[in-house]
Formats: sequence, C-alpha cells, structure tokens
Amino acid sequence: QVQLVESGGGLVQAGGSLRLSCAASGRIWFINSMAWYRQAPGKQRELVASIDRAGNTNYADSVKGRHTISRDNAKNTMYLQMNSLESEDTAVYYCSADVRLLASLRDSTYWGQGTQVTVSS
Repeated sequence: QVQLVESGGGLVQAGGSLRLSCAASGRIWFINSMAWYRQAPGKQRELVASIDRAGNTNYADSVKGRHTISRDNAKNTMYLQMNSLESEDTAVYYCSADVRLLASLRDSTYWGQGTQVTVSS
C-alpha cells in the first residue's frame, strides 16, 4: 500500500558529501515520524537520524554536526545530507516512515529497500 524508494547512494571519497532521498508513495493520508537507519557488514542496523512531522530532529552521536535530516511534507519525501563522510559511514542506508493510511486510525511502519553508501579512505 505504501512504497518507500531511496536514492542518492554511491561511492565517495572520505571528506566528501552525499545527499540521500526517500520518497513515499501510495495510499498515504499523512506521515508522522521518518528516519534513516544504516547497517554495515557484520553489524546491527542502527538509527542515524529521525524527524517528526513538525520537523523536530534526533541524531546518533556519530553523525551529529556532519549529517542533516530534513523532509518535505507536501512531497512525502525525506532527505539526509551527509557531509565530511568517513569510512565508518559505509553501510546500506534504509529509510523508514510511520504512515497513516487513508481511512486508517493508526500508523503503520514501512521500510525502503536500502541504498549503498561506500566511503573510500
């Protein structure tokens, strides 16, 4: 009923920048919280940053001051601007969204398919 599509991943040198996008489509009434997660090889998936509908944000300590999460509610799209990238940022990045479907009384959580970010040192 809802699709989340990430884009913007790729290969970048350490110190460089990338901008990830996550576009949601489907039977959406509105979206509450959205978030970026990442999973590096051999590690558990971890929260990178989250943003609520009002624009309040939360960041993992490892990305504070380097990455910025934002969203466009009119477009049902979320972004992650990643600056000063480090090799430790290498991972598959996933977006998630708590979506209120049309004619629904509660949110459902959806996930994107992931986009690879590789930072070369």
